[in-house]
Amino acid sequence: MNQNPPPASGQSAVEFQNVSCHFGEVIAVNQVDFAIREGEFFSMLGPSGSGKTTCLRMIAGFENPTEGIVRIHGQDAGNLPPYERDVNTVFQDYALFPHMSVGENVEYGLMIRNVSKVQRKKQALEMLDMIQLPDVYDRKPSQLSGGQRQRVALARALINKPRVLLLDEPLGALDLKLREQMQMELKLLQRKVGITFVFVTHDQEEALTMSDRIAVFNNGKVEQIGTPFEIYEKPKTSFVANFVGLSNIFEGAISQEIFGNSNTHLVRPEKIQVAEATEGNFPNNQDSSSISLKAQVGVLVYTGSHTKVEFYTSSGIKILASLANSHSILPSLAKDKEVKLSWNQADSQVLVG
Repeated sequence: MNQNPPPASGQSAVEFQNVSCHFGEVIAVNQVDFAIREGEFFSMLGPSGSGKTTCLRMIAGFENPTEGIVRIHGQDAGNLPPYERDVNTVFQDYALFPHMSVGENVEYGLMIRNVSKVQRKKQALEMLDMIQLPDVYDRKPSQLSGGQRQRVALARALINKPRVLLLDEPLGALDLKLREQMQMELKLLQRKVGITFVFVTHDQEEALTMSDRIAVFNNGKVEQIGTPFEIYEKPKTSFVANFVGLSNIFEGAISQEIFGNSNTHLVRPEKIQVAEATEGNFPNNQDSSSISLKAQVGVLVYTGSHTKVEFYTSSGIKILASLANSHSILPSLAKDKEVKLSWNQADSQVLVG
């Protein structure tokens, strides 16, 4: 995970100030405020209908705010048509013209700006070389793989040198392995061209892998903005904790039993330690530095590098742990076996909502 935020800059590339967007009685975006820094890879993450794509469309100029202001490089974009905004969009379905060659697709933005044919081809070949597809200029999009078509769509969007590139779930149509490969290539490309990328996705692993910062959306609002490290390790709300990664969330009477208070607590599965249950290895459940309790093994699920294990206590509390498959205790774990679960107090977090 990328823990380093991008360099700070004076003026934001994009700024939302108290922005709402209504479609009839439906409130798609509800009083959203955030600023995207110049040159950063900023992801808007959330489930379908959470408002992230509507925000992207307002940046592009395809939708207008019902309330509030969207600024692009300090300028109120409210009255700017899409073609006058220094942004470009890459869509999930690539939107390549099937009757045109790859080269003609990439050159299209330059053609409508009346750039000469010689210059168009020169710049298109440079872009294709940059995306590592130097030999496809004369091919048709139908002759390319999904990953290659995605790169061509990126080249077409970048050839006009926009200051902000908008990406609307551009990897959603790719299979898992190719999607993971393209995540790394897209991140490297963003670093190479140095422009602001605004990326919409519902895939939390994708957002964690690629982003400098992430805005987590829920029901038209932004629940939290932070680096991938902050979003995963320090989620502020139960929604963020549940949506980004696997979580153990304890509240009410269960929190009272485990932690001695009724606050809502988060513990990530990989933070939980599992050991043999032996006489004398259960200190007071609530000491100053750690939590320990007895539990029994429930379900084990092998996932490749890790095994997910669901445990349950005598009072019925379910606890999920994620153990590396090199863990010495795994071979001895069987259903209903009694074990000791523990975690450091510092690895649990109180959630505010």
